[in-house]
Amino acid sequence: MSLVLLDTHAWVWLLNGSDRLGPKARKAIRRSMEQAAVLVSAISPWEVAMHVSKGRLVLDRDVGEWVQAALAPPAIRLIPLTPEIAVASTRLPGILHADPADRIIAATARHCGAILMTDDRLLLEYGTSKHLKIIQASES
Repeated sequence: MSLVLLDTHAWVWLLNGSDRLGPKARKAIRRSMEQAAVLVSAISPWEVAMHVSKGRLVLDRDVGEWVQAALAPPAIRLIPLTPEIAVASTRLPGILHADPADRIIAATARHCGAILMTDDRLLLEYGTSKHLKIIQASES
């Protein structure tokens, strides 16, 4: 089993204790934590802050404090946006939509050899191309 990289919404669900994460996802997260950590792309804190600023996400505290707390557990590892990942996000094989955050998350997962955990329909479809290993976050 590979390490798991959480899409932004899956990261929020995990940290907020949401039952939207299905049993298969929770099992994969536990296994990833046993191996080393669960991975989060550097673009995810930006995405969380953007969703909060647009009123699409409500947190129990200031977004800066939430991000700090969400990255504090040793089982969560932030993967930096390196030049290699940035360039790779523009050269992904196959067809993936143009959303920069999703492209960076996909490129980060590929760079780390991780399985991307998401419920994003377009990323799930991209995963069927075999260019990216995917686990559906809400799957039972």
